[in-house]
Amino acid sequence: MHKDIRIFSFEDSQGLANSFVDLVEKYLYARLSESKPKPIGLPTGRTMIPIYKLLVDRLLLWPERELNELIHGWESFNLDEYIGLSLDDINSYRYFMFKYLGGPLGLKKNQLRVPFGETEEPEKEAYSYSKDLRFKGGLGFLILGLGVNGHIGFNEPPCSSDSCTRVVNLSKETRTQNSFSFGGNIDNVPIRAISIGLKEILSADEIHLVVTGIEKSEILYEFLHKNCSKSLPASWLKLHQKIFLWVDKDALNKVRLQGLNKH
Repeated sequence: MHKDIRIFSFEDSQGLANSFVDLVEKYLYARLSESKPKPIGLPTGRTMIPIYKLLVDRLLLWPERELNELIHGWESFNLDEYIGLSLDDINSYRYFMFKYLGGPLGLKKNQLRVPFGETEEPEKEAYSYSKDLRFKGGLGFLILGLGVNGHIGFNEPPCSSDSCTRVVNLSKETRTQNSFSFGGNIDNVPIRAISIGLKEILSADEIHLVVTGIEKSEILYEFLHKNCSKSLPASWLKLHQKIFLWVDKDALNKVRLQGLNKH
């Protein structure tokens, strides 16, 4: 069990969302005063829907001057995107991000960056996306989700800690997990994606791993108890010096927190 991870646990996902959005809002406000703020790293997924909705509600209550400054200076990079889906496909991550965050805030596509999955040259797009991120100084505040097989982004097992942004083949577990938005049919889920690599993820200034739901309890247990290995990509996060874990009661179903840095 890893004792350096700072853990914030909540009775339910709504309590988690409220507290986590408190933190994100404070970070975004502080970011306004930075001369060269780094991009924010953002995920998709069902866990993030209530968080993005609440964040938008909070931000739209900001004074007009600060809100306009926030929107003007917004810069984020999403972790991944399916290959082969059109930009307006309701299952694309670009569509997801602009539905729940970009659209309500009035962000432009060059501010809310998502890999271009419709490209005929995905390897070239992955390289370009990585190059753009490096040019911006890498990620500052990074939010991550956790896949049922231990993936973060679309870094599927086995995966080393020095993997870079690249084209990945999606595992059956991941495609099954994500089939809910494809009519429950795994055959409709793309087989490849572009994903930011572990190298870029571990280079972020701070990492916030958000895990909710009983279906994540087994993999969360493994994350906290197993050593770093290629078979569990999320395990490499324990090498980072500033990692925070946000979990609800259901996700902690199989975990005992004694001895951990719990809040």
